[in-house]
Amino acid sequence: MTLEADRADIIELFGRYADIADTKNFDELPPLVHADPFTMDFQSVTGMPPLETPLRDYAAALRGSFEPFVATHHSITGHVVTINGDRATAHAHVRAEHWVPDEVAGGGPNRWLVVGFYDNEAVRTEHGWRFSKVKLTAAYQENSHLLAETTAEGTGTR
Repeated sequence: MTLEADRADIIELFGRYADIADTKNFDELPPLVHADPFTMDFQSVTGMPPLETPLRDYAAALRGSFEPFVATHHSITGHVVTINGDRATAHAHVRAEHWVPDEVAGGGPNRWLVVGFYDNEAVRTEHGWRFSKVKLTAAYQENSHLLAETTAEGTGTR
């Protein structure tokens, strides 16, 4: 593999990662994106500390997290990838939009917006590059109360 091919493979992980939620493909895509186990760090959004999780538990967690949303759209750009042998770091900008059903919005705004950065770690596996850590740092949010409302409905834990 060349450095350019490795970099392209790691950037492609971001596209597949976004597609997990945006296409609700919770079974086929996670093994193409994540190492097993891997660490999720969404503390800046959820307040929960980083969590290492086996891949087999991830699909159920994703379903629970994204089920309340009628649609999501994650735009991930500005990739900066640093490769050191079989390990890499990958920084990218993210704009993630999450739309809730009208009954959850209660006549108010129906979109939760998160703008920030991913600072991920990747490892080369026998199946190619995979994220071993996904860290989201939210720099700005709009209507973050919608996350709490979807969780309160009992349909999500994100």
